[in-house]
Amino acid sequence: MSRHIIQTDKAPAAIGPYSQAVRAGDTVYLSGQIPLDPSTGLLVEGDIGAQARRSFENLKAVCEAAGGSLSDIVRLGLYLTDLDNFAAVNAVMGEFFKAPYPARSTVEVSGLPRGAGFEVDAVMVLD
Repeated sequence: MSRHIIQTDKAPAAIGPYSQAVRAGDTVYLSGQIPLDPSTGLLVEGDIGAQARRSFENLKAVCEAAGGSLSDIVRLGLYLTDLDNFAAVNAVMGEFFKAPYPARSTVEVSGLPRGAGFEVDAVMVLD
């Protein structure tokens, strides 16, 4: 099975030795997206809601570059530096996803790249 690398300028460039996403067969593995503005490469300002919104927008752009959409995501991983922000992130996620929802895990972590408070990664399946 061949791998196809997914890259778009509508999401931040990778800040390390990894791809924004990799397609293998009908499955697309999307790397973590933190709240970086793709035009500046800088962390967005604002509360956790603004950070989550930018991260989901970045994820959406990579999904579209791979030929899919957020509705094709089957699994999400959410990473927060403060689990007290769980409800706020859920509210933002509700702006981007409708039932039936993907499977999901949510983990509190001690730190994220560039001092972000939120990161999201995903697995998408295309027909």
